[in-house]
Amino acid sequence: MNQKRALDLVMQLMAIPGKSCQEQAIAVAVKQILLQAGVPESAIQFDTAHKRTPVAGEVGNLIVKLPGTLRRPRLMLSAHLDTVPICVGCQPKKVGQVIKSSDPHTGLGGDDRAGVAAVLVALLETLESGLPYPPLTLCFFIQEEIGLQGSRNLVASKLGKPAMAFNFDGSDPFKLTIGATGGERLQIRLHGLPAHAGLAPEAGASAIHAAGLAIASLHKDGWLGRVQKQRKLGTSNIGVIQGGNATNVVADLVEIQAEARSHDSQFRDAIASAIEQAFIEAAAKIISTGGTSVNAEVTRRVDYDSFRLSEDSPPVQIAAAAIAEAGGTAEYAVTNGGVDANWLVKHGIPTVTLGCGQRQVHTKGETLDVPDFIRGCRIARSLIVHASR
Repeated sequence: MNQKRALDLVMQLMAIPGKSCQEQAIAVAVKQILLQAGVPESAIQFDTAHKRTPVAGEVGNLIVKLPGTLRRPRLMLSAHLDTVPICVGCQPKKVGQVIKSSDPHTGLGGDDRAGVAAVLVALLETLESGLPYPPLTLCFFIQEEIGLQGSRNLVASKLGKPAMAFNFDGSDPFKLTIGATGGERLQIRLHGLPAHAGLAPEAGASAIHAAGLAIASLHKDGWLGRVQKQRKLGTSNIGVIQGGNATNVVADLVEIQAEARSHDSQFRDAIASAIEQAFIEAAAKIISTGGTSVNAEVTRRVDYDSFRLSEDSPPVQIAAAAIAEAGGTAEYAVTNGGVDANWLVKHGIPTVTLGCGQRQVHTKGETLDVPDFIRGCRIARSLIVHASR
């Protein structure tokens, strides 16, 4: 493999700004790399995912669809284009066996420009080898960092019906993420009744008082933090609370953001329902002397469903074989976070996620481990080789 090209490519990509919803520049750069490699422009397209995301973006998911030279099931490789805001302005430089930003005030953006580079390198090496290859789809997602929005809103009909997918986003290239938890988000608005807190507090209905009761109830009943009911496991969190205007005013509005997660979809729903019910019941208990109670308005949204692939499934077996060819042993993992694979599986595409050398992501101390990045590129190329057999 042309290691110098791989390193030059990832350095080039990390230097291009592209935080979530502002992926136009990086998408154009990736398209230009593809065109220079001989990929016909007719094989490159963008979907309209950015028009359906909560925050409108500049561009949709970038999709490349090639017919291949073998009659085999279609294979898909993917990564996400966007970075977190701290990576804007990155100035990548190689220091020994790592790459970091020479600007101490920025992150690196190896998450996930290293994944983008690994997918591109795999394609470039395949096209240059002259060896036969199966039908290929490459997909570069937008808005992953703000809730997997690109893969969630993906126009899956543009992918060409891939039989399986391999997503590059993470650290250890020998770790295969074959399952992930599901997550649900709750937006809670408590509408109370204002009153002067010194002259007539009883004439008001405090939204903050209701919030406190609800949270205390959830804690007492074991629905906050690590949640275990019988043999079922999950997590929940009250992450954001905003409300109140002054100490001498009974608070009439509190806004809360919460989440529930579990690898069991039904139990995730049960956790979210417990949170919703706790706030509804607590609100009803806070009543003014005039008979007005706090009102709870709860909005729920599933961010992503959980999934788990069998170790015997074709994508897991192909990934394990590619890792073995790179001199490693596959380590199977199930994550408690969401990944683009959650939505790809929901779209009907069994997906394995692999690492490509990222370290300390989302921080100013982020680095890219060069040996692991090269291993990730080799494994990406090997996936295509093994899928050709």
